Amino acid sequence: MKKRKMGIAISLLLAAGTLLGACGKANDNKGNEATKGGEKGKAFSVGMVTDIGGVDDKSFNQSSWEGLQKFGKENGLKKGKGGYDYLQSTSDADYVTNLNTLSRQGYDLVFGIGFLMQGAVDEVAKQQKDTKFAIIDSEVKEPNVASVLFKEQEAGFLAGVAAALTTKSDHIGFIGGMENAVIERFQAGYLAGVKATKPSVKVDVQYAGAFDKSEAGQSIASKMYSTGADVIFHAAGGTGNGLFKEATDRKAKEPSKGIWAIGVDRDQSDMGPDVVLTSALKRVDVAVQDTAKKAQNGDFPGGQNILYGLAEDGVGLSPINAKAANKDAIDKAVSDWTDKIKSGSLKVPGTLDELKTFSPK
Repeated sequence: MKKRKMGIAISLLLAAGTLLGACGKANDNKGNEATKGGEKGKAFSVGMVTDIGGVDDKSFNQSSWEGLQKFGKENGLKKGKGGYDYLQSTSDADYVTNLNTLSRQGYDLVFGIGFLMQGAVDEVAKQQKDTKFAIIDSEVKEPNVASVLFKEQEAGFLAGVAAALTTKSDHIGFIGGMENAVIERFQAGYLAGVKATKPSVKVDVQYAGAFDKSEAGQSIASKMYSTGADVIFHAAGGTGNGLFKEATDRKAKEPSKGIWAIGVDRDQSDMGPDVVLTSALKRVDVAVQDTAKKAQNGDFPGGQNILYGLAEDGVGLSPINAKAANKDAIDKAVSDWTDKIKSGSLKVPGTLDELKTFSPK
């Protein structure tokens, strides 16, 4: 009987040990579960809503999507719900609907791409307080929204330096999409770069009134080239595609003629290898990746403005076309001015009013 009781006791003791061991393993597993996105066991997910330019605009939206794709692949996420994805807007009426859709699908972070989405992001962020939002190129003062801004004037300045050193006619152009603070910064910087390099150069400025009208961009470019401009810089999203078409068509007809175009946001050399001089880079892809990483790691800058300039590698200039006659001189000038801007010894004007008193050193 004693042997039987002792056997039962040993069996109970072993069973208890097994249960405790199992509980310990379960607790260990819980402790090792991913906490991405703020919920244990839930993988971090991120989505974006384009403005009317579309994800394939060869410019701003496309650069944002490229950054999101890179973040997703680096973190082993799949395209689609629960990973990374985008919704494309065909009109401003889609903004609120698309932002709400991604929020309700459980995306941890949702980007609104472009200043046109300011009102929609502000509205939806107040309703969907558990979702983190980020808006590119505008400011929304909500605790669950990070506002991502750029010093476009610094990239525009370098583009102006390149244009002034390239023009043979001392006549260049600037095509803007819609008139707003963002495009004004590009314009002010471009004009400042020309002023600092060759103030005698004439600059034609015209706005298309849209970011998705390629035919309007081509029409404006045609008039500028026809009246003597030989270098044109655009800050017009998909509208700028018309500039490249016009420059390429003219170059095909007169291969010996010096016709140049300057791209924006991403390296747009693929839009015309024979005519794209350079591009004023606005690293929206870098900003998207950076903001997503911060949110993923629990350091989301909600309620804050995040500013990207040359010093933060958020803006810059793509390589000068190897076919440019004075490429070496342009490279040196761009490098020298970049050092001055990064060091703080030169402040590039961000508005046309600031440009009036700008005095390059």
